[in-house]
Amino acid sequence: MDVATQLFSLSPTVRLVVIAVMTALTVQIIRWLVWYRSLFRFFNQLPGETDFSWVWGNLRKIRSYTSEQRTQYLLEYSKRYPKFFRLWLGPLRPVIFLNHPDTMKTLLKRSEPKSHIYKFTFPWLGEGLLNGNGPRWYRSRRLLTPAFHFDILKPYNTISNRAADVLVHAVEKPSMDIYSHVSLCTLDVILQCAMSYKDDIQLKGESHPYVQTVMQLTDMFSERGRNPLFALDFIYFLSSHGRKFKALCDFAHSVAENVIKARKERLEREEPPKKRHLDFLDILLTARDESGHGFTPLELRNEVNTFMFAGHDTTACAIAWTLYSLAQHPQYQQKVQEELDCLLEGRQSDDIEWEDLQKLEYLTQVIKEGMRLHSTVPFIDRTLTKPMTIEDVTLPAGTWCRLNIMGLHHCPLVWSDPEIFDPDRFHPDNIKDKDAYTFVPFSAGPRNCIGQHFALNEQKVIIGRILRKFTLTVDPNHKVQRKIAMVMRPETGLRLLLTPRPAAVWRDRSRVV
Repeated sequence: MDVATQLFSLSPTVRLVVIAVMTALTVQIIRWLVWYRSLFRFFNQLPGETDFSWVWGNLRKIRSYTSEQRTQYLLEYSKRYPKFFRLWLGPLRPVIFLNHPDTMKTLLKRSEPKSHIYKFTFPWLGEGLLNGNGPRWYRSRRLLTPAFHFDILKPYNTISNRAADVLVHAVEKPSMDIYSHVSLCTLDVILQCAMSYKDDIQLKGESHPYVQTVMQLTDMFSERGRNPLFALDFIYFLSSHGRKFKALCDFAHSVAENVIKARKERLEREEPPKKRHLDFLDILLTARDESGHGFTPLELRNEVNTFMFAGHDTTACAIAWTLYSLAQHPQYQQKVQEELDCLLEGRQSDDIEWEDLQKLEYLTQVIKEGMRLHSTVPFIDRTLTKPMTIEDVTLPAGTWCRLNIMGLHHCPLVWSDPEIFDPDRFHPDNIKDKDAYTFVPFSAGPRNCIGQHFALNEQKVIIGRILRKFTLTVDPNHKVQRKIAMVMRPETGLRLLLTPRPAAVWRDRSRVV
């Protein structure tokens, strides 16, 4: 029996229901095809990659590249189209890359939600401060802002110095990967500063499981974003890739939960509570909104996971890339060392005190130039909730926009010779007339990085302490490869040659335990 015969053999009522369902499906398919044709026509007229696949979009070429080639490809496109360009990340996902202050600032000033791609991190980071949107994000931001007040940040400087004591002792080797050591140091700092949690992390070496877990999770997030077949959760988590991602998330959760448990037990033991400064986790545990409600156990874990990741991995990359750039440019390295020597002359300790941070003007220029040349967070993705006009093009609501920070920081319309490391770009005389949106390593606007001052202070201490003790040169036998994951990471590490400075005075080894 053919389909028509089977249909007319049904009862009149059933036949009407079947015909109605088939008609509705046909109408929906036609509507979708009309919508997609309109979508494709609109976005395909915008400047961007022309190599299109009905399965991969523009990803077919990109997927075949090495990590370094992908980085170069995106930088080249950012220069070819210095205001904005379009890529199809799959056949249904046009993404608009915004590369210039003129096209970025409107979006940065708006509190638009993060794009759907951040949902890929929900099993790990949940809807914390990094991923949250709407009322949930506003509530978290309001409750967490006191954790980064001036009075809270000041005592952290001592912790950064003590972690730096361990670091400079650990790197006393002729040649070593500075990134792996710095990553352990920044994890040590964030755990002690934000959670008052000590675990001798730096003494456990490069294979610390949490550091390796974060690296794998960020890599897998990016790999999933490049594979349209993994867009749906129920398909992704049936794959071996998805199952491994879930197992790594479970481990990260166990670390966060152990940190929270240790703090709760400590608070219960304090009878009466000891007078001490409140850290991030104290504020998480005690914060209350207008209704008297605090963070739930799941919200606590989400925020701890978020700050453990964002507070160590991004800062580690920024420090390591800056040290690498200084190793490439000894003339700038020497100027930083002269500034440090002048500041610390005659002291009994090499500690960089809280009051010193504002005096390290040239080091600040160097750090900013390091974050410009090697944008630690290369992209931030948002979804438009209402139309936005850029360069006479009105993007409709629902458009996926990528704030291309890496492209902005290499834009030849904004920065002369953008591939050259030049700290004098950030001399006060050279930046006083620049648009504030030409340099946004911590984003800008209402969703800027809540911990940016903490991160900058930590960078000054750790970079300053290393350069006070050592002179850095690039290992000529090591080839550096950049990799864009959630952060701009050195895929092959950053091997440097460290030579102890004859004039450096190291007086604090007794503090290393």
